[in-house]
Amino acid sequence: MPGTGKKEDLAPKGEMGFEKTDAKRYGVQHRVAALYAILGEIYGPERLVLRASKLGVLEAMNSSRLAERVLALQKLIHGDPTLEKAPPARQIPGILDELEDVLAQVMARRVVEEDIEKKIAEKIKERQDQYLKEMKVQVLKEQSSPENAATLKKLAVLEKMKQIRLNASVAEILRPRKAGEIIGQERPVRALIAKLSAPYPQHILLYGPPGVGKTSAARIALEHVKAMGKGPFRPDAPFIEVDGTTLRWDNREVTNPLIGSVHDPIYQGARRDLAESGVPEPKLGLVSEAHGGILFIDEIGDVDPILQNKLLKVLEDKKVTFESSYYDPHDPQVPQYIRQLFEEGAPADFVLIGATTREPEQINPAFRSRCAEIFFDCLNPWEIQKVVRQAARKLNVTLAPGVAETISEYTVEARKATNILVDAYAMALYLRGSARQRKKVTVTMDDLQEVLQVSRLTPYITQHAGGRGEIGKVFGLAVSGFVGATLEIEAIAFPAREPRHGSVRFNDAAGAMARDSVFNALAVLRKVTGKDAADYDIHVNIIGGGRVEGPSAGAAIFLAIYSAVEGITLRQDVAVTGELSIQGRVRAVGCISEKIYGARQIGAKKVIIPAENARDLPSELWGTEIVGIREITEAFPHILMEGGR
Repeated sequence: MPGTGKKEDLAPKGEMGFEKTDAKRYGVQHRVAALYAILGEIYGPERLVLRASKLGVLEAMNSSRLAERVLALQKLIHGDPTLEKAPPARQIPGILDELEDVLAQVMARRVVEEDIEKKIAEKIKERQDQYLKEMKVQVLKEQSSPENAATLKKLAVLEKMKQIRLNASVAEILRPRKAGEIIGQERPVRALIAKLSAPYPQHILLYGPPGVGKTSAARIALEHVKAMGKGPFRPDAPFIEVDGTTLRWDNREVTNPLIGSVHDPIYQGARRDLAESGVPEPKLGLVSEAHGGILFIDEIGDVDPILQNKLLKVLEDKKVTFESSYYDPHDPQVPQYIRQLFEEGAPADFVLIGATTREPEQINPAFRSRCAEIFFDCLNPWEIQKVVRQAARKLNVTLAPGVAETISEYTVEARKATNILVDAYAMALYLRGSARQRKKVTVTMDDLQEVLQVSRLTPYITQHAGGRGEIGKVFGLAVSGFVGATLEIEAIAFPAREPRHGSVRFNDAAGAMARDSVFNALAVLRKVTGKDAADYDIHVNIIGGGRVEGPSAGAAIFLAIYSAVEGITLRQDVAVTGELSIQGRVRAVGCISEKIYGARQIGAKKVIIPAENARDLPSELWGTEIVGIREITEAFPHILMEGGR
């Protein structure tokens, strides 16, 4: 270190005596030299020289005077270039004590910093190693494949299966594509389109027998409304179709394909990444898929009652809400879309169209109160023939005379009629060569008869009205599943073997309501003719064992008994419906349109109905004469044949 060790180097004149005594006592020079050595270790020789140069103490460090060297030491340690005056010799020991304390703190801080830096370096290395490991695993996952020999073989089988295709489904070919192709339902289809094109469309219930086009009408109506550009539906509005008989759900809300459900982390089906972080996952249902469009539920009356109530809640709120005890709104790991589903719900603003073959009374009243109701008509034989001929054009088939007419005798359903035609077409192809050999196939009556016999089909209409007359026989009218039908009611009367000991027999299969109608008819018989049923053995029968659910056959039963007792011939081209009171009045009944349709099916030229039902008449009467009566005797001129005794 700087200095020569001579007495002149220790202090200026006048201080010589102090330095000789104190320098030895405290070892000042050695302490200064030690401090310079420590600074050299802290900064390093090069950095120490550079620091001394910046502070301007390079010469003072090599000075022969101890005070200047201490001043330089002060500047180096404190980094203060403003110190100008060298300290007196008597203050040097105290200054050195202070400088040693400062250096001790610097050294201690340096040790701590080195220790911290070492730990930081270790952590950085640990993180780097972990990151590299994760990257290697990720690369291995991307490069590796879940496939093996077995899975690849199954994939090959699936690919091969995809290459095999049959011809398009006949149902797709024959399905109506526009409103005009739905035969016999012009009014219901027009009403459906009108309701959907309104600015505020209602939910709708469609009633009607199976196979008359309810589903096709709903689908076509939506497309028609979108093409018109009317109503609230966007061009991409969805049409979601589901069968109510197949809707299944879990009351724990683990699965609910209609409304939606929540897959909690503990249940199978939850996403792995969400399950591992304990986040429940909402699953949207069909009501959300139908948002902005139509949700069509076929056979809505067969949907579980509890599920119906849940659907009603969605119709009211126009959204679906989700709940889960596993959802924590404060969990930062919850994705934003899940948070929004739990806190705001999923949108479900749609128009519900429910179709059913049930009677309106069998449908949930809450649904009926929220929905407009449209009734689809039964198809008469002429409309069935139109359906058959339309299907024949689509299949490029020629029909022999009588084929369409015969098919119309075996069904009142459009779907069933086309199925019979397709079966006959297949039989014709089999008997006369493949479709590739013949450009157009003709379906003959022989082909049709072969199908009818193999399928064990029987004519839907088993009786026909005629101009002849019969005693004790009349056509009554009934309804079954929205389809009008006729009841052949017959009666026979004999004088009692013993006076006042006559009997009345009636087939029990017809039901209690029909039995009451018989006794009402006997009371009216006595009022009209003065004859007492006790003087006769009377037997009333409904041919075919048909069951009568209501009192609407009362008027027809009376006419049959009256004809049998009086021996008066009844016309067989007239059908009768109406409830008969014991006063002889004919009261209103339901389903007048369907009953007139049933009468038209057998070719009845005239239908006698209660006058109270005059406002219920359909706009299309198919050429049938309708007569309204209030008293049963008013029916006599229309059904009793002149000179028919």
